[in-house]
Amino acid sequence: MKDEQRIIGFDDAPFDKFKDKKVLVVGAITKGGSFFEAILSTKVKVDGNDSTEKLISLINKSKFRLQLRCIFLDGISFGGFNVIDIDELHNKTKIPVIVVIRHMPDLPNIKKTLIRLKMKEKFALMQKAGIPEKANRLFIQRKGISIEDSKALLKIACTRSNLPEPVRMAHLITSGIVKGESGRRA
Repeated sequence: MKDEQRIIGFDDAPFDKFKDKKVLVVGAITKGGSFFEAILSTKVKVDGNDSTEKLISLINKSKFRLQLRCIFLDGISFGGFNVIDIDELHNKTKIPVIVVIRHMPDLPNIKKTLIRLKMKEKFALMQKAGIPEKANRLFIQRKGISIEDSKALLKIACTRSNLPEPVRMAHLITSGIVKGESGRRA
């Protein structure tokens, strides 16, 4: 696996779930885990159903589309519970997708919360992505890429933290835009 592959990592911006209707989502493109190349951005509805469609459109219209070798997502949802259908994202972009998760999610609690919020269908979409698997220091869900290749790509992409560099950059950018300054958590 080449170290200089172009990869994109998406993260959503901090938001106020009681006030904000939409949330900024940024995709940072890097060559491997080192060279920063570009930014893509869009907005998705808080707790909406448009994140998959927005990412597909953003990627497929990008001049970098044909060069991208993997899509990294910081979690399976943006803007609260705007859950991404990674099967559809992969099928409509033809690019492998890896969802990165720092800690194993509390799936029973998430399910209970979504049922209480009358969003049970969103849990089914999360389940469709599969049970998170341990990969290096993260948990991942994946589509269109083997666990072995996922681990190899994570090794290339995670140069400055446990997160892939494009996800870390997207996090810093969104925090800086919304809060005026990025934090240390990326």
